[in-house]
Amino acid sequence: MTGRLLSIAQLTALPLATPDLVQLAADAGCRACGLRLLPASPGGAHYPLMHSATRLAETLARMQALDVAVFDLEIIRIGAGFDPLAYGPFFEAGQRLGARAVLVAGDDADEARLTAHFARLCEAAAPYGLSCDLEFMPWTAVGDARTAARIVQSAGQRNGGVLVDALHFARSGTTLDDVAALPRSALHYAQICDGKVPGPETTEGLIHDARCERLLPGEGGIALAELFARLPADLPVSIETPSDTRAPKMGYLAWARAAVAATRQVLGLHPLSSQPS
Repeated sequence: MTGRLLSIAQLTALPLATPDLVQLAADAGCRACGLRLLPASPGGAHYPLMHSATRLAETLARMQALDVAVFDLEIIRIGAGFDPLAYGPFFEAGQRLGARAVLVAGDDADEARLTAHFARLCEAAAPYGLSCDLEFMPWTAVGDARTAARIVQSAGQRNGGVLVDALHFARSGTTLDDVAALPRSALHYAQICDGKVPGPETTEGLIHDARCERLLPGEGGIALAELFARLPADLPVSIETPSDTRAPKMGYLAWARAAVAATRQVLGLHPLSSQPS
């Protein structure tokens, strides 16, 4: 199968364990998914396959049976006391899964130290065939695309990248010109969703929207067509559309299928043929 790679992010169906998320991706018409092996915040839901040989084997078996790949792994957060050597088991699991990218968040306000730690992380991940993609988020130390690009460029690692999330693009002061200026070598994938514009005015509101209540592509006010026109046409796209209210009510499969259909429409891709429920 050819064409742009679409992947279902773990956050779209966070309660689903990894084998079930692989199944969801297949049933929703995606060739890949992303897995959350580490929590986004203390106590957050995650599926640490690096510490469960049984669950890792179950996930690999489901991937093989359904011909679904794992594209990206979440989430490594870089704080002041960061130690990239602590992530060996995480990288090893990623290699077993055939993953290509690791989502990285920057929490250290000391940019020089954050840059040095990011460079070391990239060096540690490279032998496992993984890129490290720094996601800018308005409430973190990497608040916009310009900051992310500066850190990645200064780190000087071939597998370092900038991750553009449509929601954070719209709420971080990042412009379309900022996105267009990102070098192709620093782009490994992007994330799509929609949201209200303008967004929440508080940090708490921004975080809640991002983690719990995104809109399907085309439902909100983000300039998605314009954004993705500034990104490479062959760039893999992770569909990240969590909704704590709508997804459980619809059922995660129906929600994922709606997200995939909306994504394909926004990106100008041919719609999938109808699938059985």
